[in-house]
Amino acid sequence: MKRFATLALAAALVLSVTACSSRDGDGSSSSSLPMSSSVPEPSSSMDEESSSSSLPMEPEGSSEAESAMSTDLEQIGTLDGTKLGWGPGTNKDERGRPYGAIQYQEKYGKYNAHYIAPDSQNIYLTFDEGYENGYTEKILDALKEKDAHAVFFVTLPYVKQNTALVQRMIDEGHIVGNHSDKHLSYPDLSLEDARADVLRLHDYMKENFNYEMTLFRFPMGEFCEKDLALLQSMGYKTVFWSFAYRDWEVDKQMGAEAAFQKVTENLHPGEIMLLHAVSKDNAEILPRLIDYIRAEGYTIADYDVDYTVQDSPAEESSSK
Repeated sequence: MKRFATLALAAALVLSVTACSSRDGDGSSSSSLPMSSSVPEPSSSMDEESSSSSLPMEPEGSSEAESAMSTDLEQIGTLDGTKLGWGPGTNKDERGRPYGAIQYQEKYGKYNAHYIAPDSQNIYLTFDEGYENGYTEKILDALKEKDAHAVFFVTLPYVKQNTALVQRMIDEGHIVGNHSDKHLSYPDLSLEDARADVLRLHDYMKENFNYEMTLFRFPMGEFCEKDLALLQSMGYKTVFWSFAYRDWEVDKQMGAEAAFQKVTENLHPGEIMLLHAVSKDNAEILPRLIDYIRAEGYTIADYDVDYTVQDSPAEESSSK
């Protein structure tokens, strides 16, 4: 594995854990929480909801999808459970690719985790949808006009409250990603509860939209090695990001021009771009942003990112 200079890595590993939204399980309330834009390190912490209900791994009457996604939690439980927060940091290579994202891709890519895409002229647009702030329709209009696709990471309350928008995402060729049911910090949950939280949204989408989810984004960008292995065993790719900015604070928008400059000055090959759909600025700049990205020689690609993944460490350890 390629190693980076100690100085560059030390400078890159500065933590700022954030999140996009948090909702009660029934969708009765919502609050905007930040998503991250700096590099993770072990033992990170922040104030967050950490309660979880005790849910059986295989409840009576479980769906076919849930049964097909069963996994050996005992093996996965032997892996590291240290909570990590994610953000790619500000130190970059000569092509503008964040060292933090490259390092974590090398370390955790074996779990089908994506922090940055392979080095190419592709850029991938992703939007987090914790709650609806009235801009998603405008965002979808811009994507349709520009013939571009994105990934929309949604929570279960969002789906239940915005069925027409979710159906439009599907109909217009976008990917709808799993952003959990309750938007809790997964390292604080048991593996059984984390699995159940993923499946509540997975099964709801399958039963109500005939849609099979394959991409997952951790609430608040918080994860541990166990969680990565769990999602991999369930057939998911976990998608982080190699660029994000402070766009989630709806009452503190920086303005369209400043937002446009912030996003465009950080473009890089293989970028996984995180934008929040609650942002007025993002909705306003998106058509111009798409034009600019293409003018710079990049392609806004459908999310087809894949890395060569070996057997998971949990499986390897069980065979020794």
